[in-house]
Amino acid sequence: MKDAETLQGRIDAIVIGASAGGVEALSILLPALSAGLRAPLIIVLHLPRERPSLLAGIFAPKCALQVKEAEDKMRVEPGTVYFAPPDYHLLLDDGPQFALSIDELVHFSRPSIDVLFESAADIYAERLMGIILTGANDDGAAGLAAVHRAGGVTLVQEPGSAQAPLMALAALKRTAADFVLPLEEIASLLNVLAPAEAKPKDTFRKR
Repeated sequence: MKDAETLQGRIDAIVIGASAGGVEALSILLPALSAGLRAPLIIVLHLPRERPSLLAGIFAPKCALQVKEAEDKMRVEPGTVYFAPPDYHLLLDDGPQFALSIDELVHFSRPSIDVLFESAADIYAERLMGIILTGANDDGAAGLAAVHRAGGVTLVQEPGSAQAPLMALAALKRTAADFVLPLEEIASLLNVLAPAEAKPKDTFRKR
């Protein structure tokens, strides 16, 4: 178990995976994040592949951080939340920049959490944080294991607090996460990563 206070200054990017219940979970998590958080947050949320995503438009007015839908060859900027577009795998490439792929579905999903996490681990290695939230399949378990192997920080939503706990349980079965927390405490931990002058007063408290 890592100490949250030691994470400040060592995380360059945060990848997040969610499925069933993910919109509700992110509606709690993302608006609670400080505008001073510099690490980009890159999110795969399983959505219907045949319809445009409305996520960026829904979350932008609620968040202190910029919110965008990721595009092919878009550079990754600090202090920004990126959502994977529907029906494309989202990967990280040198730059860092995004790459979109129409390769086969993974765990019946495109975008796949595993694909994002594994490519991000290749780029960011020990300076990556991977977070698995609520979901009803095991996409993300292999990806979080890849983050762990690369020396990154692993975090899983407490299964008892998840609307659909299967994804969190599958991730924990595969990898002993550095942190297992309910949503409100995940937000507080992420705010620890912001510079001291930008942090809200209610920062993460160790149990």
